[in-house]
Amino acid sequence: MEMERTLSVLVKNRPRVLARVAGLFARRGFNIDSLAVSTTEDQSISRMTIATMADPPTVAQIAKQVSKLHDVVAVIDHTEREIVERELCLIKIKVERAMRGELISLCDVFRGDIVDIGNGSAVVQLIGDKDKIDAFVHLMQDYEIVEMVRSGRIVLDRGAQKE
Repeated sequence: MEMERTLSVLVKNRPRVLARVAGLFARRGFNIDSLAVSTTEDQSISRMTIATMADPPTVAQIAKQVSKLHDVVAVIDHTEREIVERELCLIKIKVERAMRGELISLCDVFRGDIVDIGNGSAVVQLIGDKDKIDAFVHLMQDYEIVEMVRSGRIVLDRGAQKE
């Protein structure tokens, strides 16, 4: 059964590593739904957080193939693990003065922040899991969304877990 899968790929912080990992997904015909990359506590290592749709045997095969790539240090499949998940969304909404109060109330419910407000528009910052972001974006369809960007999912395992 195909479902959403999240992998962390720890790689040496070198040029072209991202292209090699993404290229492996492309060659195998897998779509990357979300990709976030950043250095870790060790500046020589980067963490790639990749979300994709796959069944268990397929994600195991992907992880195995990615782990064989040069400069890959480790691959972690977070699918069956307890995790902390976050995503950042910035959304610019067309909003007239009369509707600002309503927008502020919605932001409060979702613990979002208005980070910029101008003549006729506001930029809202929202941090949370995918479902929270999706629900907020759905509500914003009642307004006119001018622009939107999402960072992609980032995850860390919770505490010590049994392997």
